[in-house]
Amino acid sequence: MGMIITAAATALPDPSAPASGVDLAGRAARGALTRAGVPASSIGTLINVGVYREHNTFEPAMAALVQKEVGINLDYIADPEPAAGFSFDLMNGACGVLNAVQVGQSLVETGTTERLLITAADVHPGGDADGDADYPYADLAGALLLERSADPSAGFGPVRHYTADRPTDVEGYLDTATMGRHGRTAITVRREPDHAERLGEFAARAAADYAREIGIDLDRTLVIGPSATADGAAGRGEPHTAAPVLGYLRAMDGARRDDHDQFLFVSVGAGPSAACALYRPEGW
Repeated sequence: MGMIITAAATALPDPSAPASGVDLAGRAARGALTRAGVPASSIGTLINVGVYREHNTFEPAMAALVQKEVGINLDYIADPEPAAGFSFDLMNGACGVLNAVQVGQSLVETGTTERLLITAADVHPGGDADGDADYPYADLAGALLLERSADPSAGFGPVRHYTADRPTDVEGYLDTATMGRHGRTAITVRREPDHAERLGEFAARAAADYAREIGIDLDRTLVIGPSATADGAAGRGEPHTAAPVLGYLRAMDGARRDDHDQFLFVSVGAGPSAACALYRPEGW
């Protein structure tokens, strides 16, 4: 425990312009900073976990572009602190946010950083998810702002990962054999018809295994699982890497402290793989 969420925010694209993962991640990040009332210069580390990007961009690192968009440590001479404005990409599909939390725990525990920003943005490489009926995810971004808490009982517990004993039934890839001159604006996502049910069952098993391993009472725990739809994004598809951010915001809006002592984040995606992490808000 010890690393808490101080703010979270999401962002949807402007329907009048092509969706940009850098723009969406930047807007979600700035929203989280505004809610927390802290400047961009206070961010020690930024981790970007988005998978699908505009124009299928892989270089330079999207985290560096998001860092520039947010305005974190843009002038090294003016702000030479080596721990300020460090950013990198970390891609592990739907489990990316919890992977970033796990890395962040190590950074905070070793004193490498005091404040961590996680961004998760996915956009169709063509700039409009609605224009591709076979693409299942929403153009959407989320951001979590994390920092050390003085309360040792608050924050994230250990992050655990689980893998299934069968091949993946979800794949996203660039089909070089058929992309032709449209490769920068196309992506192939293959999912077997009953993948949602199987992933749901796998997520439930992972949550039960985590609860037994860590020793938590699920009756007093609100589970934050993969979201079916994004608020305000009807018809835009499913959230992908930003799903834990959406789930957290919904939980904080509706959770009653008398009913729940803590949250359990559960992410599941291709692999199949799942990740779980216990979380207790500060003051609960």
